[in-house]
Amino acid sequence: MGGLSAAETVKAADRIVHDVGSAWMLDRTTAERGKQLGFDNPLAFYFAGRGGVLGDVDADVVVAALGWFEPGLVRAMWDEGVAVAGAREAARRYGRACAAWGEERLAELEGVERLAELAERVVRAAEGSGLPLFCGWRAEPAPEAGPGRLNHFLHVLREWRGALHLAATTAAGLAPLEAILTDDGPGQARMFGWQGDLPDCAALVGRRREAEATTDRLAAAVYERALSPAERSEFAGLVGATGAAVLG
Repeated sequence: MGGLSAAETVKAADRIVHDVGSAWMLDRTTAERGKQLGFDNPLAFYFAGRGGVLGDVDADVVVAALGWFEPGLVRAMWDEGVAVAGAREAARRYGRACAAWGEERLAELEGVERLAELAERVVRAAEGSGLPLFCGWRAEPAPEAGPGRLNHFLHVLREWRGALHLAATTAAGLAPLEAILTDDGPGQARMFGWQGDLPDCAALVGRRREAEATTDRLAAAVYERALSPAERSEFAGLVGATGAAVLG
């Protein structure tokens, strides 16, 4: 693979990073680790762990930072989760689960240290204004080396892209539920806790496309300054290999 443009890197890598992140968060072994760490409810582990980098805040702050979930679900799971060990400790335990999954699932990959290095460079180059969840995870200490370090930075990259997309959908005039319904549809909305009759958002699909284009543009600007064309090609190739190993 020759050198890639920043826009080509977005198309080649970002979806895979998202899906690898989903894989570790939804893996049954993550729920089992959460239970070992004191969280009997995997959803409480997810919300308190992922949002815990925001600190000791009201659930409404977590709703705003995560963006897509039905607020009542977030409040119930956040309050249950932080009752276990507090917000920041929940995040630390979630981070340990992230690293442990990486040590198990990414250990056979070639180029682990190199991909972690490139991913970290993208993370450090990103502007954090308006992206509190991303900044919270970027501030967390990473494992020193190995597959655990790689999965940490893949997770932070996922939070970066997700935060950019939340900002972009908001700027396009889409509420979180509208953003879900104009892309993934009612099934995803139910998974995210939305109940009752769901609105018809067909007329808003154009706004969703606008938000996707904005997200891609914002992400590409960071790849442009963080990595050379050859490094972007290398990064995309290593991300692709990671996706093939994890996602099949």
